Amino acid sequence: MRICWFNDNRLGLVEGDRVRDASAALEGLPKPAYPFPPKGDPLIANLDRLKPAILAAAERGASFAVSEVNFLSPVAAPTKIIGTPTNYRDHVAEADRQREVFGGRYSGSIEEQGLFLKATSALVGPGEGVRLRFPERRTDHEMELGVVIGRQASDIRKEEALDYVAGYSIALDMVVRGTQDRSFRKSIDTYAVLGPWLVSADEVPDPQNLDFFLAVNGEVKQKSNTSLMIMDLATQISWASTYYTLWPGDIIMSGTCSGVSQVKPGDVLHCEIDKVASCEVRIFE
Repeated sequence: MRICWFNDNRLGLVEGDRVRDASAALEGLPKPAYPFPPKGDPLIANLDRLKPAILAAAERGASFAVSEVNFLSPVAAPTKIIGTPTNYRDHVAEADRQREVFGGRYSGSIEEQGLFLKATSALVGPGEGVRLRFPERRTDHEMELGVVIGRQASDIRKEEALDYVAGYSIALDMVVRGTQDRSFRKSIDTYAVLGPWLVSADEVPDPQNLDFFLAVNGEVKQKSNTSLMIMDLATQISWASTYYTLWPGDIIMSGTCSGVSQVKPGDVLHCEIDKVASCEVRIFE
C-alpha cells in the first residue's frame, strides 16, 4: 500500500499513476483525549487497522493524476526525526577531501559521533519545496532512504527491528554548511523533506538492497545502493531505541552517499529510490 497526504491535507491512496482520495477513512481514527493524547502520528499508529477502510474509501473517492497533486509529507506528526551521519564510505571520503566545506568535523565512527535529531518543524513534503533561509551560505542536498516507525519501540533487538517499520519513503536531509552543531544547521524550516508517499514495509521485502539516485536539473549528483550502508537499517533502529522510545511516525533518515552539492534558487531535484518512489523538489529563495 502507498499512502500520502496531498493538496489541502487530503489522505490519498496511490495506485499506479493515480491518487485516490481516501479521506473518508479518517473517520475511523480514535478521537484525541485531552490532556493525554497518545504519542506519535495517529494515522501511522492505526494504519494496519484502517487499511480496509482506506481501500473502501479510495474506491468511492475522487481520482487525480499523480502529476496533478501537491504532495505533502506522508507523516504528519512524528515525535522526532533521527539522522544517521556519514553512513556511506564514499561520503566519508568525500568529507575528508573537502575539509574546507565539511570542516573536518565528521571524523570517527558513527558510534563515536552518535545519531542526531532534526526539528520536526523542518518537515515538509516534496510538493512544498525547500526554501533557502540563508542564500548567502552553502546549502547542500543529502538524499536518503527514510524509514518510518510503525509502533512503539524501546530497547529492541536488532533481529526484530525491521518488524517495527511501517514503511519507507524518500528523504532529503538538507543542510546549511557551517561550524555550528549539526542538528542546528539541519533543522531549518523545510530542510527535512519526506515523500511523496509512504510505501508499506510489506512491499519492500529487502530495504537493504535498493538503488537510489538524485539529479539536479537533470545532472545525476548522487547514486548508490542501500546495501553500501556502513550501519544497516536494523542496527540503526535498534540503536536509536536504546536512547529514545520510538513512536509511530518517527522518522529515521538513514544516511547519504557521496555527491552532495550546493543547491540554488530555481534548482529542481529529481529523487528516485527503487521500489519506493520518485519525486521532484524545487528550491526557492
